[in-house]
Amino acid sequence: MPGLWAGALWSVAFLGTPAPFATLDRPMAGAVVAHIFQREAALGLLLGVLMLVLERRLAADRAQAGQGSGFSLGMGLALGAIACTVVGYYVLQPWLAMAKAGQSTPLSFGQLHALSFGLFALKSVLVSVHALRLAWTPPR
Repeated sequence: MPGLWAGALWSVAFLGTPAPFATLDRPMAGAVVAHIFQREAALGLLLGVLMLVLERRLAADRAQAGQGSGFSLGMGLALGAIACTVVGYYVLQPWLAMAKAGQSTPLSFGQLHALSFGLFALKSVLVSVHALRLAWTPPR
């Protein structure tokens, strides 16, 4: 599952967002990309929570067997991805819309956009690390 999620994130970053700006006028491209990110945020929350629940179960099983704690790196990666989604979309996107409309926001549009971009990139890395970790870990 993390591998598919990572692929979706990288596809959004390198295909889904640049293509509209290369083919449509800026307002239309912005609307298309906003729609993509809206869908990605909902999917990201769903997959993040699912990943967290599965990782929590694995960590609890390992802890019960005396092979670790009740918290795992996988749980940390899932929590980080969820946090990036919540802050990057559900906090920053409303501020971006306000800044674009000329309303007062804590940061400029450019700063908010850079922060949103950074959080999306961080989420992509966290999910990719989790996917690679699972791919390289032998089954138990």
